[in-house]
Amino acid sequence: MASEEELFASVDALLNEEPHLPPPAERARLREAAGITQARLATALKTTTQSVKNWENGRSEPKSPRLDAYQRLLKGWAAKYPAHGAAPAAATAPAASAAAAGPAAYAVETTEAPQAPGVPAAGPARPAARPAAASRRPAAVKVAQPAADPRFPHGPLAVLDGDGAAYGVDGIVLDCPATNVVELVEWTLRESGLGAPRLHRNGKDSDPLIVLTAAAAVKLGLPERLEGHEQRRSLRLPEDHPVVKQVVKAKWRLTQRGFGPWARIYRKAQGRERQCVQLAILSWDALDERSWPGVAEMEPADVARVLGVYAQRVITPRGSTAVSGLELMTALRPPTRAVQDPETGNWVPGHNPGSLGTEPMDPAPPEATPEHPVVVDSGLSGGFLNEEAYQWVRDVSLLTDEECTLPYAVGLDLNTAFLAAAARLVVGLSAPDHFHTPTFNPKIPGSWLVDLSHVEVDPRLPSPFTPDGTRPTGPAWYQTHTVAYAQELGYNVQPLEGYLRRETGAYLDPWHDRLKNAYVDTLADLGVTKDLDDRAFLAAMEHHRDADPAMAAVLAAIKATVKGGIGKLRERPQGRKYQEGERWPALQRPTWRPDIRAAVISKARINMHRKLRNMATMTGLYPLAVLSDCVVYPSPGDSPLAFLPYAASGKPQPGAFRLGPTPGLAKLEGIQTMLWAVDLMEHGHNPARHIKGGDAVHDEGE
Repeated sequence: MASEEELFASVDALLNEEPHLPPPAERARLREAAGITQARLATALKTTTQSVKNWENGRSEPKSPRLDAYQRLLKGWAAKYPAHGAAPAAATAPAASAAAAGPAAYAVETTEAPQAPGVPAAGPARPAARPAAASRRPAAVKVAQPAADPRFPHGPLAVLDGDGAAYGVDGIVLDCPATNVVELVEWTLRESGLGAPRLHRNGKDSDPLIVLTAAAAVKLGLPERLEGHEQRRSLRLPEDHPVVKQVVKAKWRLTQRGFGPWARIYRKAQGRERQCVQLAILSWDALDERSWPGVAEMEPADVARVLGVYAQRVITPRGSTAVSGLELMTALRPPTRAVQDPETGNWVPGHNPGSLGTEPMDPAPPEATPEHPVVVDSGLSGGFLNEEAYQWVRDVSLLTDEECTLPYAVGLDLNTAFLAAAARLVVGLSAPDHFHTPTFNPKIPGSWLVDLSHVEVDPRLPSPFTPDGTRPTGPAWYQTHTVAYAQELGYNVQPLEGYLRRETGAYLDPWHDRLKNAYVDTLADLGVTKDLDDRAFLAAMEHHRDADPAMAAVLAAIKATVKGGIGKLRERPQGRKYQEGERWPALQRPTWRPDIRAAVISKARINMHRKLRNMATMTGLYPLAVLSDCVVYPSPGDSPLAFLPYAASGKPQPGAFRLGPTPGLAKLEGIQTMLWAVDLMEHGHNPARHIKGGDAVHDEGE
């Protein structure tokens, strides 16, 4: 990092070369020479501008000769690039005027990230945003925090009410004069100052999100509700609706999803200029109650807070949490990067190593679904990869008298088990190659046809190789992690066939890291922190949802993002008109990768079985039932503390279930009587589904 003396020396050197705003290449050289970040430069400009104003108004004296360098810099920028709608200032204009105009109007220009030659930038410089209007709910107004990226001073999104007030993050309220959808789109792009910076240097900035309340939707000419026989989230405005016609007439476009609860309105990018706005309509069920509990009924300012925290920690929503989970993968692993053409010297888009690329890839026939063209065309019937989450109940006849006399059944739930499985997970990045009688290698991701029926497992535990826990009866297709676990148990494996991938990588690593941090940070906001002992952790988890309903909704959305994102990797065809063998829209995505989904679920199920086996070794206890990431144990007490293994020092034993707030650790799911659990088992029901007090959803990563 360069010192301040070197920084200002670089500023003076550039000013001597060019008294006005340096061209982009020189601005990049300035930042590189100074060794500073965008945020530091923006903060320095803001602080110096105020100092200039104070000095010119006679309230203070310059505190450093460095101030003069920045004063001349601001003066030159403001003279050459005047504020929106103003005439260019003369080179001899007073320093105070230059300083006042410069940073406010040109924050985008002065902090633009360096771009490789020929690589499109994220977007054009925006005019100064409309100042925040007085809130109709004054108590909710707060002073906006300094924006991390001055191109987007008002954050990633706003919630618009029927009175024209757009509620943003940090309590800011903007005055939106739009009376129709077209005006709203143009105001959002030109004046709102909304948006979010890209999550990866080779990626794209997040488009601004406008959330419409029911009153705002009606004001803009939209119906308050979409009605029909389908689920409301699947409904769309007809093409002859006045609003759709208005959008098309103004030369804006809608995506293939049409004008539904999540509508994207855009124009084709021209050079560096990206023009796209995301709309979400609350009264059209844009925010699913299961993923965003209670958010649709919140006040606009609270909706903005919930979505704003999610956007900051995860990604600006672009649809359901499942869609957002998939978009996050692409945002953190962009398919292309700028590469220099050796023949022409031009910078062109090239493949970004570690990504899934830009073209869709067909799976191996056993990895696909029965209706997929590669299956229909190949004539394959049966013999598909069946890597799914557990849904298993122990045979009642295997319960011992000692177990039946225990008073309680206690359910443990693993925190975001799929997210924990995604950590350091090596998956295939290239197309599958077919091999006959390959030698098994646990380091090669792929699908293996192998007979694991000879592997002996205690009947009081589920088989690690099947979702229903039954023992395999012959050769079947398994993902690498499943076959490797058979080797771990000491058995020889001899695959008959394999669909293996030569190019591999930990594609989901950045996705895991970002979502893990979001999950842990949000739990901490609810009072559940890493430093709590197990007893305090259980007490904090008992009431954490009541601490802050808004943050509890963010937590639920993060968990739904994990499950939905994994499920989207194998999205099935939708709609009654679909016919087997046809390609459906999801297959056009490079992220339609059922093999990656299988790898995550396989690893999660194997992780669960390993803990079940270790628990049996350490405590002699065997589970009553497992449903995905929830397991039910007989217990002598009404707490997990009554049966989880601890060392003499009081620390949890490694390898077994452990309580804690991070992904992969456990929390209490529910407590019932042992009599209740046995009664359910006798009637063929899974206690893990009901131990929380309701009907749990079987989690298959869908």
